[in-house]
Amino acid sequence: MVIALIILGLVVVTILFHLFSPWWLTPIASNWQAIDTTIEISFWITGAVFIAVNVFLAWVVWRYRKHGNNKAHYEPENKSLESWLTIITTIGVVVMLTPGLIAWGKIINAPDDAQIAEAIGQQWQWTFRFPGDDGKLGGADARFVTPDNPFGLDPQDPDGQDDILVNSQRLHLPLNQSVKLYLRSNDVLHNFAVPQFRVKMDLVPGTETYQWFEPTREGEFDILCEELCGLAHYTMRGTVVVEPEEKFAQWLEGFPTFADTQVINNADLAAGKKLYANCAACHGADAAGNRQLNAPNLSILSADYMARQLRYYREGIRGAHPQDAIGKQMVGMASTVSQPEDERNLLAYIQSLPAIASSPTREGGNAKAGGAVFEVCVACHGAEGQGKGLLSAPRLAGQADWYLHRQLKLYSLGWRGKHTHDQFGTQMRFMTRTIQNPERLDDLLAYIATLAPQPSANLSVSSTGDDRP
Repeated sequence: MVIALIILGLVVVTILFHLFSPWWLTPIASNWQAIDTTIEISFWITGAVFIAVNVFLAWVVWRYRKHGNNKAHYEPENKSLESWLTIITTIGVVVMLTPGLIAWGKIINAPDDAQIAEAIGQQWQWTFRFPGDDGKLGGADARFVTPDNPFGLDPQDPDGQDDILVNSQRLHLPLNQSVKLYLRSNDVLHNFAVPQFRVKMDLVPGTETYQWFEPTREGEFDILCEELCGLAHYTMRGTVVVEPEEKFAQWLEGFPTFADTQVINNADLAAGKKLYANCAACHGADAAGNRQLNAPNLSILSADYMARQLRYYREGIRGAHPQDAIGKQMVGMASTVSQPEDERNLLAYIQSLPAIASSPTREGGNAKAGGAVFEVCVACHGAEGQGKGLLSAPRLAGQADWYLHRQLKLYSLGWRGKHTHDQFGTQMRFMTRTIQNPERLDDLLAYIATLAPQPSANLSVSSTGDDRP
């Protein structure tokens, strides 16, 4: 009797939890109400079966409980009962599957007038591509991916020269216009999902898939990778911004075409040297940094990484926290190189300087234990801390340990990485949770210090602790 009551109690609690649960579907923001209908039908059918089976089970436990000298009757077969169960089960499965098949038939047939776009996934970021004036997307393949061609477009395909490249995790789309979104992976299996749009699809390496939808509500919505794609899978996020057609067109104009990115611009090193005079006051004439002025080592950083940080400062993505006094100083300095030509000349000059590895300044820490902590960092920054340009991960080997310590603290405090446009900062804020305590941080920095490269023809080692006047 007690078991029967427990089973009935489980049914009642389950029904109440379903009716009063706060975890319902997010408000829909696309044309795919059919997906919600399919889910609701499945809930009703499986819910009815759940209640019926468990109530029947409770009744059987009570009705045929042991009492007196009653013995169970062995009946191995009952053709009538089995036939009815087969018929009822078949009807239930058909009723559940039919709406899904109808919806799937619509999902795989995008409207002819749909806006074409492409989402490219790679560990652990999203980028996007739109066709140019010809309305066609050029050919692309992971084998074409290089630091100068991170989107992997076919340089020989004329249809791709005017393709617009959106090197950002934010995808803007026009309101009330159908979008056919092609999906491509540059490495492993990913999945493009926006919960409010109700459609999702895998990105399969070596092939191209697609999905289509029509955004019906303005706003910002999270892009999730709903496929386990590696260690930092949960940090692979983006944002869809749905806005009127005019704002969408204005946003799209701000991005270069593939042909623009392949133009080789000759930088003026003399002009860059003049611009660097402002930077030298803090970072030193050799760009090796200055601890007393909280200036990091620039000589080991890539131009792409420094360009992104300068843009973040100018756009208020970095250095905006009221307690980040050092970041606020850089906001003003970044504004002095707001012109693309000035920025290009400045960064080219810094790149022309010899790379100088900073000497360790912090004491303590167990480098061996730090190696285990660093295993989480390897995926982006490389086993030798050399950084990976295609993942937008800066070089760590040779960077000043005091600077790394401060940045990791800023991430853990939320002073960096909380801005909605700072995709990589958000990832770093999540990753700092793996450090957990000051001792593990000291161990990590001690290990990174062992990765500092040895002196070579183009790399020297600072012996002054980066404390240059």
